[in-house]
Amino acid sequence: MKISIAELYQKYERKEELEGLEVTIEGYIKNSRFLGQVGFLSVNDGSSFLNLQAVFDVSKFSLENAKLGASIYLEGKIHITEQAKQPFELNVTAAKVIGPVSDSYPLQKKRTTFEYLRTIPQWRMKTNTFNAVFRVRSTLAYYIHQYFHENGFYWIHTPILTANDCEGEGQTFNVYADLKKPTEFFNKDNVHLTVSGQLHVEPFALTYGKVYTFGPTFRAEKSNTTRHAAEFWMVEPEIAWAHLNDNMDLMEDFLKYVVKHTMEDCKADIEFFNERVDNHLIERLNNFLSNAFIRLPYTEALKKLKEANDNGHHFEVEDFNFGLDFGSEHEKYLTEVIYKGPVFLTDYPKDIKAFYMKQNDDNKTVGAVDLLVPFIGELCGGSERECDYDKLLKRMEELHMNIEAYQWYLDLRKNGSIPHSGFGLGFERLVMLVTGMSNIRDTLPYPRCYKDMLF
Repeated sequence: MKISIAELYQKYERKEELEGLEVTIEGYIKNSRFLGQVGFLSVNDGSSFLNLQAVFDVSKFSLENAKLGASIYLEGKIHITEQAKQPFELNVTAAKVIGPVSDSYPLQKKRTTFEYLRTIPQWRMKTNTFNAVFRVRSTLAYYIHQYFHENGFYWIHTPILTANDCEGEGQTFNVYADLKKPTEFFNKDNVHLTVSGQLHVEPFALTYGKVYTFGPTFRAEKSNTTRHAAEFWMVEPEIAWAHLNDNMDLMEDFLKYVVKHTMEDCKADIEFFNERVDNHLIERLNNFLSNAFIRLPYTEALKKLKEANDNGHHFEVEDFNFGLDFGSEHEKYLTEVIYKGPVFLTDYPKDIKAFYMKQNDDNKTVGAVDLLVPFIGELCGGSERECDYDKLLKRMEELHMNIEAYQWYLDLRKNGSIPHSGFGLGFERLVMLVTGMSNIRDTLPYPRCYKDMLF
């Protein structure tokens, strides 16, 4: 009976079905040791963070090639041991090394730095840390789709190639089929890789009510920080008939759902991260799930930061005038010192936010929201969208935007316009939140970052 290691651990809940079960296991070796004539192999097949211990008689099986990383085929019977670290084991009756490893195999029985492992991304998923990281990443993605499916959202596949820049900052990767004739292929100037699917998904929200897009996005920002990547994934829901408070309600409910279910499904992985990567991870995640997120206007946050500065706390940026674009030090202070948990920061000055955000009655702020969380900083951001044609057009003119290029987007405000809202979640930052990994490069299978792309 061919079976996965994950299935064996599931069957352990019914021990009477597991004892003596004859199984076939196909996996790779995580560790090997010998005690006299008895050999022990720790085997993993990728289905679980947990390994299976295989026990064999050295005199019966020639497994000198059974080294760390080698692929192996095993047959045997399961025996319940009731040990904490190894509740059951496989008594081997047949074994064969299918894929031996060479002397150049880069992984060894010692701790390896994350920096080194970034130089060998084709191997790092076989280490404990990255085996867990990419399982958590997959599980989070699964529950993202499940949440939206259960709540009546439609998944819309927005284009990767676009002629519009959602953020208006121009930090995009341009696309050319022929450098000598850059406009020939699409008959368009400035075709580039998308920075966001928002503009393209909004029309679908106005028809279907609740939609989302989940896919790769690209930014040519020359930043080499631990929070930025040139290629990353974004989750972007858009909901019709929704105002800013509805948007925040969705954010909180959605995030708590996917984090809760991922913690349940990846219990062993999360426990490993808590032990080896971040000793406060589980405490922080439980706090994330159990407490309501604070809702704080930008102006109130500005006052609290200024008070902290006046009382002796040193910030690198101390110009606490209206219009300050908060940095990571300010976000960290708000979430980790003042509120000790997630904070919705709302109603930002319009001059530091995107053109499409709803203009508030004060003519100084917009209906924007950023969700700030401890350890990460900004996890996601969104807004109520400006649905008034004249107001949106005036704002675009103030910013000297190419009105003709965005006329299709403006026209949505002419015909059946309704209030609508949405947000964008940087998926890798969510992975960082749940795993405790502190560098975005360690949440991406193959990182593409400024001055950092191997193959």
